[in-house]
Amino acid sequence: MTGTTQIRGEEFRDDGRRRRSLPPEVIKGLTRLDPLKATWPVLQTWGVIAVCLTAATVWWTPWVVIPAMLILATRAQALFVIAHDAAHYRLYETRWLNDLVGRLCAAPVGISMCTYRVLHRLHHNHLYGPQDPDTPIHGGYPRGRGYLMRKLAKDLLGGTAWKTYRYFFGAPAINDEVAAENRPLNDTSPALRRAARRDRWLVAAFHVGTPVAAFAAGWGVEYLVLWPLVLVTLLQPLLRFRAICEHGAVSDQSSPLHAARTNTGPGWLMWLVFPHDVNYHIEHHLYPSIPCYNLPVCHREMVSRGILADAEVRPLAETARIVFGGPPALGPEGRAA
Repeated sequence: MTGTTQIRGEEFRDDGRRRRSLPPEVIKGLTRLDPLKATWPVLQTWGVIAVCLTAATVWWTPWVVIPAMLILATRAQALFVIAHDAAHYRLYETRWLNDLVGRLCAAPVGISMCTYRVLHRLHHNHLYGPQDPDTPIHGGYPRGRGYLMRKLAKDLLGGTAWKTYRYFFGAPAINDEVAAENRPLNDTSPALRRAARRDRWLVAAFHVGTPVAAFAAGWGVEYLVLWPLVLVTLLQPLLRFRAICEHGAVSDQSSPLHAARTNTGPGWLMWLVFPHDVNYHIEHHLYPSIPCYNLPVCHREMVSRGILADAEVRPLAETARIVFGGPPALGPEGRAA
């Protein structure tokens, strides 16, 4: 929350466990928000969605509908990423505008941005600790190729979507050992707690009203196929795979350079799997106040200073081999999602 007053229960803390840091003047420049650079990913993502929806409804054949559904799944994940940046207050300096755009991107994909803000700050502030609500999702890998393939297949068939949306509505799969007072929705300021409750009702209302409007307009079947079906099937394995690539099968959970992973690859692959520079995940955890469009610059600055010399920076193909292979990992963080 650079540039704003840090309020207890709302803060995203930089991970202070790093051995070396970027110079303060470099960090200051990288954390500066640019409204034009923040708006471009929003327009780009919604533009691709509009093109896919238009093409599929005009040419209602499997040859158009199926590719459109596949691309829509990747752009739904892109909306998740934009909502993630809004949860970090990294879209716009003006708080109401930041939250409005974030919620407009989050609600259509079925998540409450304000509730996600409550959960996600715990993930940052307690990475791989007992209060991290994300550990059951990505912890314990590698568990073997068969295990992950079965998980992804279940995702693809829609068998885990209810868990995803349960998480984004404030009920993550947190470890049983965590005491009730440490559960994510209790570690937040009263203002964020109220905002999360209101936002959940608005998201629920959106997903009741939209299908009613679609059927009333004569586009009900198209809506169900091109949006809800995509969200509960094709999107789910993308979300799981990205989460595991970011934090799964890491070598040292106590070090931010090894408890998170930066994945590299060709631009088209990053566009599909890691939209809007979310692949720079070590950089994001070290400096959550840096907006997504400055993360590539942050990465180059850290490389030039040798900060990432032994960090978890890998080509995506190498990451995939690691998370799919090997014997099951041990420890309480290895609980299944």
